[in-house]
Amino acid sequence: MDLNPVNAERKRPALTSISAGVVPGLVLVAMIASVAYSARGLSGLTLFSPMILAVVAGMIYSNVLGLPAHAKAGIAFSQKRLLRFAIVLLGFQLTFGQVAGIGLGGVGIVAATLGATFLFTVALGKLIGVEAKLAQLIAAGTSICGASAIVATNIVTDARDEDVTYAVAAITLFGTVAMLGFPLLAPVFGLDQHAFGLWAGASIHEVAQVIGAGFQNGTLAGETATVAKLTRVAMLAPMVIALGLMARRGSSDTSGARPPLPWFVVAFVAVVALNSLIAIPVQVHAAIALAAQVMLTMGLAAMGLQADISQLRSRGLRPLMLAFSAFLFIAVFSLTLVKLV
Repeated sequence: MDLNPVNAERKRPALTSISAGVVPGLVLVAMIASVAYSARGLSGLTLFSPMILAVVAGMIYSNVLGLPAHAKAGIAFSQKRLLRFAIVLLGFQLTFGQVAGIGLGGVGIVAATLGATFLFTVALGKLIGVEAKLAQLIAAGTSICGASAIVATNIVTDARDEDVTYAVAAITLFGTVAMLGFPLLAPVFGLDQHAFGLWAGASIHEVAQVIGAGFQNGTLAGETATVAKLTRVAMLAPMVIALGLMARRGSSDTSGARPPLPWFVVAFVAVVALNSLIAIPVQVHAAIALAAQVMLTMGLAAMGLQADISQLRSRGLRPLMLAFSAFLFIAVFSLTLVKLV
């Protein structure tokens, strides 16, 4: 036991700082998630999963009541680390046999959709007069993996903070629209669970949004959507490297920026490998699945809390039109490929 009062005083502020920084936001996120689970029991809302209700509840809370400053650290923790850990846990619900289910055709659809959407968005941005850096952020967020791709892309584009905020807000908005609307369109377009999962994974912006939409239409749809989406996420590093090479073209600075490794994709693959090789008891599988769903719900609640609608007005209508056009393009392009393949 350390009886030194000086050391004790040093430790106490550290613990207080951690508690004040993370816990309030975690409590708020947990409350939003609890509201989502409770609301699902109401008549008319049983159609929606807790994950979808959580992001809507979070957006309503933050845009009506405002976001407490002392809760931001815990909200960011939930949206990043907690969400990615939950995605890793989803690996226990998949095996390599299921992963192979999307086939080479599925991988081709994902890659073609990503490349076409990025090029379309950048070209349209130039055509309608959107700044190149902001257009690249919107293109990366739409074509790859939402806010994570925007932040990663900004490492090499070095856009202004308000551009990053605008891009994240726009991507969150249209990704949420896709998450809510795509499951309702599956019967309209005659998509079975596999086809819908492939479409959702190839076109919806955020990983958590893909999972929310995918599992809304069934387990097979959710698993297919998860694999397809994580295939897109795995392409983040090559895309950032390519953008870095483009940004350095003609520049005397040869240091460059190192693209971030999507560690949770690597961990997800490792967990799938473990689940494919080792027989895990059914009770353990059920407990892990429940934990993953709760953490995903909390992560989506945090995402909703971070979505500030007012940011969409800060940069005018042209970037918003660009984000909307990119949203429509990736939805139509990927759906066409899914139907053809």
